[in-house]
Amino acid sequence: MRYFACAALLLFLPSVVEAQPERPAAVPANTKIEGMPPVPQSVVDGVSRYAQFRTAQLVTWHPTKRQMIINTNLGSGPQLHLVDGPGRNRHQLTWMPRGLSANGTTATFAPGNGDSFVFTYDASAELRSLYRYTLATGEVSLIAEAKTRYSPVFSRDGQWLAYDSAERNNTDRDLYVIQPNDPSTKRRLAEFTGPWSPQDWTPDGTAVIAIEVLSNSETYIWKIDVKSGAQTPITKRGGEKAGFYNARLSPDGRKLYAMSDRVSGDWRIWRCDLSNCTWTAVTPEGVSLDGPTDPGNGFELSPDGTLLAAVVDRGSSSEVQVFDLTTLKARPMPAMPKGVAGRVRWRPNSREVGFSFESVKAPADVYSVDTSLGALTRWTTSEMSFNAEVLPAPETVEWKSFDGLTVSGVLYRPSAKFSGPRPVLINIHGGPDARDRMRWQGRSNYILDELGVAMIYPNVRGSTGFGRRFASLDDGKLRGDAVKDIGALLDWIATRPDFDKNRVMLLGVSSGGWLALEAGVAYNDRIRGVIEGAGITNFVTFLESTDPARQENRRAEYGDERDPAMREFLLSLSPAPHAAALKKPTFIIQPGKDARVPVGQGQELLKALRTNNQNTWYLEFSDANHDNFGGVAPDYLVASWASFFKAFLLN
Repeated sequence: MRYFACAALLLFLPSVVEAQPERPAAVPANTKIEGMPPVPQSVVDGVSRYAQFRTAQLVTWHPTKRQMIINTNLGSGPQLHLVDGPGRNRHQLTWMPRGLSANGTTATFAPGNGDSFVFTYDASAELRSLYRYTLATGEVSLIAEAKTRYSPVFSRDGQWLAYDSAERNNTDRDLYVIQPNDPSTKRRLAEFTGPWSPQDWTPDGTAVIAIEVLSNSETYIWKIDVKSGAQTPITKRGGEKAGFYNARLSPDGRKLYAMSDRVSGDWRIWRCDLSNCTWTAVTPEGVSLDGPTDPGNGFELSPDGTLLAAVVDRGSSSEVQVFDLTTLKARPMPAMPKGVAGRVRWRPNSREVGFSFESVKAPADVYSVDTSLGALTRWTTSEMSFNAEVLPAPETVEWKSFDGLTVSGVLYRPSAKFSGPRPVLINIHGGPDARDRMRWQGRSNYILDELGVAMIYPNVRGSTGFGRRFASLDDGKLRGDAVKDIGALLDWIATRPDFDKNRVMLLGVSSGGWLALEAGVAYNDRIRGVIEGAGITNFVTFLESTDPARQENRRAEYGDERDPAMREFLLSLSPAPHAAALKKPTFIIQPGKDARVPVGQGQELLKALRTNNQNTWYLEFSDANHDNFGGVAPDYLVASWASFFKAFLLN
């Protein structure tokens, strides 16, 4: 009786039972953690709800059938799939360990031969090699171990494949040719200095058109004799400095087309007679194309050489346009919602052009347009568990920087169920010559819909899509001005009653990771913390240790650390040597096999922060590289962000 009386009495006493600690999520395999508390399983489960989606990217068409190869994720990582007609089932072809790169994978059939195709795969780090896939048997065979960066190109007769590789000395990207069905035919055309990219073959197969990349904004087009390796310039040194990309010959080999920012600084299509290359514009003035650094974008000539399909810049969105090369007029295209287009590919022997397209409401899928009929066809429908219609539409925002320059970004507002001034995440893109558009947010929808955090993606000076001058405003010793653009954004946030200026966090990846860290140093008293992924923490050690094949290209962007004055300047803008000024919580995320931003960059910052920053988290995915995490628990990655937000931003 006394037992029941005591039990009844407990009902009226204040509860003294403490909440049970949350169950920690399992740490993914091959992952190193330091200073980071366990990620709650409940957060991983919450992110998982927003992670149930797929994307589909067009890779190539079958040469003789109305079929296509796409890159999509139906398992641990992206793989190549065959789609046997619009709306039909996807048939998975490759099962490569760690998956393929979502944006960097290429595949190509030999013209007229649908028996097999060649694709690139980075089995370790980013040293892509060439593989052959045989459709009849599903066999995958290694063609050539290489250190390839650019897309290989078949000769018109389908016998030879041209590709680049840094295998000779790990620094220069020489050009090679090979017959994929007989790897013993591999031959280096010549020894080249710096990075070179094959673009096209002359119709008779005697020469390869290639691009020499001095920097992302200065390239030159060459004609390489296949037998002798002799190099004949098409765009000569000493003339105008401009970027030339996607060099393509007309079917008869007489005219050369290329994307360039020459003259106006905007990306347009130009052409010349190969016998005497005087450039004339193909696309109209005022119609700017997506830059070459946007993955999978550019232009392609139709098989008969009468039409040209290109991705056209529309500010916060982009679209596919088709131009008649006789009249130089744009052809009418079916209406599509605002979104981001890319990967234009013509189906062989047809006037059907395929492309990928995504919007803020839906992940990427593959479409095609029959340009003779103007009919739009949807090939894939990627499933998703989260309905993004519940979120407010994103918007383009602008602010004035310290020097009066107008800087813009994309604002994603959180769910309307959250009231009051919202905390803000500033998410800075890498590149630095890249840009952000209104796009599908995937797992980041969790941040908007569950955490109530507004997200701003700034396109600071140095971003592409705003003209050559804007893209050059952070070059060399102007690099620090991009930091001031973030400071101006913090000023703008402080004027907005819908934002909480006292709860702002910075996040960036790659060069965006550097900018997030450096802005964290400069504006330490105005932020709650910094998350950086694969970020540059010391420009000097970065330039000394990055992939040797990229060193000169990166020196053209950031400056040459071998020059004493520039070295001193680069150190002045390096977060690791000034880590004592970064007193707010810092989260370092680093791929262990990153050839671009080596793991030592993250470790150098971690060591520097240990002495003065008690809230330093370190997460290293040991088997991941810069552009391919190989399916290593992306839910866990975003959940770790969310845990950091909950600890230091939302409280």
